[in-house]
Formats: sequence, C-alpha cells, structure tokens
Amino acid sequence: MRELSEKQVKVVLPEKDIPRQWYNILADMPTTPKPGLNPITKKPLTPEDLLPIFPMDLILQETSSERWIDIPEEVLDIYRLWRPSPMYRARRLEQALGTPARIYYKYEGVSPAGSHKPNTAIPQAYFNKKAGIKRLATETGAGQWGSALSLACTYFGLECTVYMVKVSYHQKPYRRSMMEVWGAEVIASPSDRTETGRRILEREPDCPGSLGMAISEAVEDAMSRKDTNYSLGSVLNHVLLHQTVIGLEAQKQFELIDDYPDVVVGCCGGGSNFGGLAFPFLADKFAGKKVRTVAVEPTACPTLTKGHFAYDYGDSAKMSPIVQMYTLGHDFVPAGIHAGGLRYHGASPIVSQLVHDGIIEAKAVGQEGVFEAAILFARTEGILPAPESAHAIKGAIDEALEAKEAEEERVILFCLSGHGHFDLSAYDEYLAGNLVDVEYPQEKIDEALKSLPQCDIA
Repeated sequence: MRELSEKQVKVVLPEKDIPRQWYNILADMPTTPKPGLNPITKKPLTPEDLLPIFPMDLILQETSSERWIDIPEEVLDIYRLWRPSPMYRARRLEQALGTPARIYYKYEGVSPAGSHKPNTAIPQAYFNKKAGIKRLATETGAGQWGSALSLACTYFGLECTVYMVKVSYHQKPYRRSMMEVWGAEVIASPSDRTETGRRILEREPDCPGSLGMAISEAVEDAMSRKDTNYSLGSVLNHVLLHQTVIGLEAQKQFELIDDYPDVVVGCCGGGSNFGGLAFPFLADKFAGKKVRTVAVEPTACPTLTKGHFAYDYGDSAKMSPIVQMYTLGHDFVPAGIHAGGLRYHGASPIVSQLVHDGIIEAKAVGQEGVFEAAILFARTEGILPAPESAHAIKGAIDEALEAKEAEEERVILFCLSGHGHFDLSAYDEYLAGNLVDVEYPQEKIDEALKSLPQCDIA
C-alpha cells in the first residue's frame, strides 16, 4: 500500500477536481424515507405546498430520485474560493494516543464562514436569486449556518434575516458580529417580531430558545412576505445533497494515497455535515465495500440514540412539514450546552431512516469528554475545533483507542466541520472547570413525545 510519505500530512486536490455533481443517496437507499406531510392536511406534500417558502429548483432537488445532480457553474465559481478542502493525516494525534490507527480528517473550516455550511448556503442563495426572490429568512443555533447564509446572500445581492437561538445569541456575540458584517439582520429568538415569538415570550419571558422555535419564527417571517423565502441549513434532503461535495472530495483524496477508511465519523445534529461526509462512502457500502459510519451526538440532545422514530413537526409552532425522523418531540427545549448546532429536536429523515435500518451507527457523548478531546486535538494538530466538530473528534479518538486495545490497524476518517475561533467562551468555561455533562432525562422525552402528530400514512 502506498501511504503518505513519512512527513506529509496534507492531501490536497487541484481546483479541477472539485465535484461537478452532487450525490443523491435516495437513488441507492434500500428503504427510502416515507413522504413528508402537509402540516395542515396531513396529506403527502406536493410541490405546490412548498412553493410559498422554497424555489422550485430546490423543491425538485428535495424530491429527486436521480443519483447525480449537476452543480451550476455560478455555484462552482464560488466554491472555488475554498474548495477542494484539504484532508489531513492526524499524525501528532495518533502519536499522542499511541494508536496503530491511521486518523484522517477532512477540514471544512477553510471556508470563508469557517464551517461546512457554505456548501449549501451558496446554492440555496443562487436558486432563490434565480427565482426572483429578494430576501431570505432563516434560523441559526451556534451561528455557523447564519454566518454562511449571510455570506451567500452578500454574493447574490439578497437581504438576509437570521433568527438566532437566544442562548447562543448571548454566548457567541462575535458570530452575530460576523453575520452583521456580511449585511444580515440578526434577531434573538424567541423574539417579539413574530406572532410565534410573542406567544412563547408570553408563556416564558426568559425562554432560552431552541432551533424549533427559531425555525417557526423564520418560516412565519417568510410566509408573511412575497419577496421572502425560507432557507434551512440542515435536515432536508436538498441540504444534505449539497454537502456531499465533502465526501466526494475525500474519496478522491484517498485514491491519491491508496488508502480507504474502515470507519467514517461525523458529529450529528440535523445531519448535514455527517451526511455530506458519509453518504458517498455509503454508496460504496451499498456496492459491497466494507465501511462503517458513526454519527456522534450530545447526551444533552440524544435524538438518534433516545428519540422515537416517528412523524413529527420540524418546528415548535407546527408550521413546517411533518416528516418521519428520530425526534425528541417538537416541544423539546435543550440545555444550553455550547454545541449549539447540535441542539435540534429531530434529525434528517434520510439519516434517521439509515439509523433505523442499522446502516448508520449512532452514539451519544457528554460535553466534558468532548472538550477533553478538543483540547487534545488543539494541542497536537494545532486547530481549535468548534464544539460541534469536537464531537466527531471524540468519536474518532474512541475508535483509535479501541484499535489500540485490540492491537489492530484501523483507518479512521472524520469531518472537522469548522473552527472554534468564535467559541472561546466555551473553552474558558471548560478550562475553569465549569462544564458538566448533561443527560436529557427520559421522563422529559416521554412527556414531549405525547404531542406527536397522529398520521395514518402506511
């Protein structure tokens, strides 16, 4: 086997090797997700149901069963600013762990917004601009998605309004500043700007917010104006489709060094960065290749590991489509852990179906172990990871230590989905000994699940 040379750590592709098509895993899944439902009629969604908030090009991508979907040249022109992203061999981390495993990571923090999120923000802004839309409304947790969409709207001359989960709005002020530099209006959610927000604040004036609440506000905003559409940074099929540039590039990078992963690891909230890395490798798995995929989530928001596989609303106000997914209930309000991008009550229907079918493995980890892994990674590899990304690092380290215990070689790939330069308050809390593990109690999950919608789809 031809490996990297002893001192080489980066595997870099030339610009000509940027993928020119996105990979649609729906074409190859053994079992595809059940159809999404109209939140009012509870009948299967039609394109007309989605037109008030999405452009037709994205609706067609959402429902497509075509294996390959072309990336527009206008999108590729912007992708070239940072794509292909580098893949690294984590040699110093391997040495610190004393593991025989080979650890690689695909680094998405090289994008202008510092995370993987522009991979879908750019095409979403492009297709909305093409449809004549003037303004986009969205939500964000920790701010990675809001930053990415703010950037994308700047490139295409669109206005952008971001409803940011209130706990993150206060925890991460510089994310807010970044969005505002790119021209976005950033509003702490729940807010008094929407009927949804006002109702929540009336019940709970000090509500810390949740992604489900922020989604409700953004959807309400979009539906109230003809010049405005809604944009989502995770969960939906077309979002994960756009992110597959990550895994497609990683496959080419492994070809360059004649290596291949035994296990692919990613953090998982809604599922976009995990799916973006893992789906192209799952295509190999469906074709007979031996590869495992592991989705890592926080114990404070254990959607895949403790949630129910059921139809549920995507938001707190029951305005968004009803989809079958692993869910903690649309009324779920998470603890204010610092991995704000992993605090969603549900998960991608595609990821959920693959977990349900036993094709994807899922594990939950506590934030103390996550930050311990992040510190070790920063002190060996030099990159300060976002708290969300550190869940993937923790998963990769666990795999490497298992390989050490078993005295076996194991090739591990994970996605370092973004840097943590705007998350230093979280590191301050960890270094001061103030972070504790949070386990979401089963009784709260059981209570929230009582409000699941009743749907009669076979």
